[in-house]
Amino acid sequence: MNRRTALRLGVAAAGAGVVGGGIATAGWSAVDWLWRPGEPGRLLRSEAPLPAPFRVPLPVPPVLAPVRTDGTTDYYEIVQRTARLNILPGLRTEAWTYGGSFPGPTIASRSGRRTVVHHRNELPQPVVVHLHGGHTPTASDGYPLDTILPAAGFAAGDSSSSMPGMPDMPGMEGMVGDTRLGQRTYTYPMNQRAATLWYHDHRMGRTGLGVWRGLAGFHLVHDDAEDALPLPRGQRDIPLMIADRSFTADGSFRYPAASAGGVTDAYMNGVLGDVILVNGAPWPVLRTDPARYRLRLLNASNARRYRLELDPQPPGGSALVQIGSDGGLLDRPVAHDAVELAPAERFDVVVDFGRYRPGTRVRLVNRLGSGSTVEVMRFDVTGSGRGDDSAVPDRLGNDAGTGALDPARAVATRTFLFRQQRDGTWTINGEPYRPGHPLVSPKLGTVEVWRFITDFHHPVHVHLDPFRVVSRNDRAPGPYDAGWKDTVDVQPAEAVEVVTRFTDYPGRYLLHCHNLEHEDMAMMADFTVG
Repeated sequence: MNRRTALRLGVAAAGAGVVGGGIATAGWSAVDWLWRPGEPGRLLRSEAPLPAPFRVPLPVPPVLAPVRTDGTTDYYEIVQRTARLNILPGLRTEAWTYGGSFPGPTIASRSGRRTVVHHRNELPQPVVVHLHGGHTPTASDGYPLDTILPAAGFAAGDSSSSMPGMPDMPGMEGMVGDTRLGQRTYTYPMNQRAATLWYHDHRMGRTGLGVWRGLAGFHLVHDDAEDALPLPRGQRDIPLMIADRSFTADGSFRYPAASAGGVTDAYMNGVLGDVILVNGAPWPVLRTDPARYRLRLLNASNARRYRLELDPQPPGGSALVQIGSDGGLLDRPVAHDAVELAPAERFDVVVDFGRYRPGTRVRLVNRLGSGSTVEVMRFDVTGSGRGDDSAVPDRLGNDAGTGALDPARAVATRTFLFRQQRDGTWTINGEPYRPGHPLVSPKLGTVEVWRFITDFHHPVHVHLDPFRVVSRNDRAPGPYDAGWKDTVDVQPAEAVEVVTRFTDYPGRYLLHCHNLEHEDMAMMADFTVG
């Protein structure tokens, strides 16, 4: 960041009321705040030898079959358990898994048809399941204290809930919900559009560790409107979970967990791995036809950001045609040479490999990486494109309801300042997380504008309902802000305004940073919809 940029952002921050209302009163000068480092995280190097890239085929998570169905509902069962996986050559990695695999099995739901998932916890520690992007009643949302206790008892030294800096856990009383020992049933009405969702652990103070060790999987929602479009489907519709990890010499996941929860002080800014996994495989290869493919990109890393592009670019560029965001299809496609994903963001893109000559090897690279984290995966274009009747229409979605989210109709504008205290605690509006103490209480069905202001990179995630990005620093939204979103990447010294409306389900929900180390170190807040 040069000084001119710093001054410009300083003006934007002051215009949003930050300097007078947040930084100065917290003991930070505007100069201190603006000159804080940009990219999050600290690299944790593997002790095991790193494999050569592009040696293993891309695995695709299997779609889970329901155990039974009826006229309104599909029922699923998942056992969370340890499993020893083949990730690095010649080594076995003990993972915490959904059903024995990483990623967990993909759940495919129909919009408007209820999905019920019964989880049994055979892991040695408590867990919580959050359907990220789900429009979900509070009892099934995955509140971080609604734990599923281990069926066989706790691991030594563990506890059901913890977060550093909160020894007395005020507000915990009565917050465990209807958990039965070892199991819990989550009910998802699926009253939402087709979208690429994912499910992951959300236990308080331990989310980073749980996700790092394997507790993540896709949950795809389909609907008739999307099915009617000529988009790539079947074996050419591929979910890609991108996640960095580090490994010990014996192949175990390496993670700097603190005994009291969260991470050791050196990694409070986020943990970065030196191995890029795609669907659980290191730098894999996918053989493609010279045809269009739909790639559902998910950044499931704890803290790492990606700028993804294809190398080589196809003739004419615009290799990645974005058709969807966190909350489903865009109104119209947007062509990109590259896309940037913060943790938890999803981008659905179409790539036409027919623009390459058969035999071309196309690398997916991360322009924000260095060394081993530049490479992500490779596509080997083979065969013929015959039989490809897919297309990307000029119009994709019906954004009915967008007009009802006019910021001019907002009944409230609320400001949330995401920053780190001098003692290292990550806070929202100067407060570390206090379960059971809502920071705000929006009313059901009303439109509100929420302003997120940061000292640092923070991917801000809001539960219950998606939102639209209105502005960045009082200017137009950024190139990656299109469509319905549930997570927005707020960059250092930036103010982002979003407009939202919470519908259908009153109760307690969460607003938090999705850098999982920031979240575990108290950058989270309750809000209550009433």
